[in-house]
Parts: sequence; C-alpha cells; structure tokens
Amino acid sequence: MRWLRSLHLLLPVLLLSVSLPAPAQQQPLVTEEAEVVRRGDMLIQLGFEYLQDARFPLSGLEGDLSRVGVVDLHLGVSRSVEIQIQGAIRQFLSVNEQHPSFVTPQLDRGGTSTSDFADFTLAAKALLLPETARWPALGLRFGLEMPNTDEARGIGLNTTNVFITLLAQKHAGKLNVFGNLGLGILQAPAGLFSQNDVILYGIGATYPVHERVNVVGEVAGRHSTRNTPVTSALVSTGSRSQARLGVQVFAGGLRWNFAGIAGLTRDDPDTGFVFGVSRSVRLWPKADPTR
Repeated sequence: MRWLRSLHLLLPVLLLSVSLPAPAQQQPLVTEEAEVVRRGDMLIQLGFEYLQDARFPLSGLEGDLSRVGVVDLHLGVSRSVEIQIQGAIRQFLSVNEQHPSFVTPQLDRGGTSTSDFADFTLAAKALLLPETARWPALGLRFGLEMPNTDEARGIGLNTTNVFITLLAQKHAGKLNVFGNLGLGILQAPAGLFSQNDVILYGIGATYPVHERVNVVGEVAGRHSTRNTPVTSALVSTGSRSQARLGVQVFAGGLRWNFAGIAGLTRDDPDTGFVFGVSRSVRLWPKADPTR
C-alpha cells in the first residue's frame, strides 16, 4: 500500500499550489454529473465521513465508522473525457455489536475496534452529448472497484466489482438536476464463481441560494433483485440506498462541502455526515488551437 501513503502526502501539496475555482462536481454527493472536468485540470476533493450504526453483514459487525482521507480525484484528459480515482486512505470502526457471520474478524483493543484501508475505484467518464435548450447533457461512466481491503479486518469485502452508468444532466434556471442509471456486477464475497448484478441509480440537484452558497441533495444507491441473507454467498451485495442533504460554500479559494446522511435500507448506516474541501489545479496549459 505504498502508493496510498504517497498519495496521502502528495494531495495537501497539490491543494496549496496555484489553482482555479473548482467546478460544481459532486462532493458532498455521490451522484455523477454528465459534465466533465476541463482538459488539463485536476479536481482534488478531500474529506472525512462519519457513519453511525454502520452494518457489515459479511463480518457480522455493527458500529460507528470513520473514513479519514476520503479522496476523489478527477483529471480532464480531453474536452469530453475525464479519469477518476476515488477511495479513502483509512477507515476506523468502533464496534458496538458482533453477530455470527461468514468471516471471523480480527479485532483490536479487546474486540472493540478495527481499521483498514478502503477499496479504491478507478473510472472513466465521457460526455456524449452536451446540454441544449431542449435536451439534457448525456454521459457514460464505467470503471472498477479494486480489492484493496482485507476482509479479515471486518470492514471491507476484498472483491473486484465493475460498473457502467448512463448520466444525464439538465439546468432549469438556477436549478441543476442530474441522474444516474446503470448496472453493477458485484463479486460474491463468500463463494466462488458467483456474482450479483444490481441496478445502480441516483438523482441529485444543486441550487445556488447565494453567489457563494449552493444547497445540494440526492437519493442514491443500488437495487438487488436477489435475496442476500448472511448465509448466502452473495452476503453484503444487496440493496443499499442513502439520502444526502447539504451545502457547498465557496470561500478562501476552496469549496467547502458538507452534507448529512440518512440510510434508507436496513443494511445502511442509520445517520452520518460528510465534510470536505475541493479545489481545481491546472496541470498543463490549454493547447494552442493554431497548431
């Protein structure tokens, strides 16, 4: 995990470098806009998440989860394509309950806590059609979630998952509405040669109430048509959904992001919040169109 430690040291340096105002990309939301980051820019988003009564069916653990160094990087590689890296440097679980499970977790401090890296996601997003007066912008996002976690730590699944989603975005005056719909193929964490195909969805919106303040909200998650009890090979791949409501505040050359979180399924955390900062850094100059 040396590259994760290097990333942890590099990101604060980039945030302090010469930069441009951050575009309205998603933090503190997870629903993707169809628009992409400008070519040559890197949008750096760092944050912290706290989730109360988080549940981990594979390990049988329940408790309060803190995710430190939540990373969301967007690099504009062309006028219509961006590359994304998303994850968290470290996550810590304060264990409140432990139930019988497929995996027996290795706990610290007398069985009251555990910690691990988070799974990182590598994705690409393409703007297929720009927004017009009548029609929304359309985009496509696809990628994979890498198995960076250790299932024995009780937090992650250590599985490789792939996804593809169609993105749409439309402005109505000041209101910016965007939605996602797609397919996720989730590797079974407790069985060989098995997977769960789930529907991915999200609907979000932003609205400026001041020149420096946006109100943001969303409902996003995944829907499984199959049952995923703790005795199934598909445990921990079932339906999940969260609602988020928060603000984006532009101040000090940064965008400050905050949102409250409410879980909408029995396997989701009860409540929580996310806090972070965003900044866009110019990595290379715009190409000369005369060349």
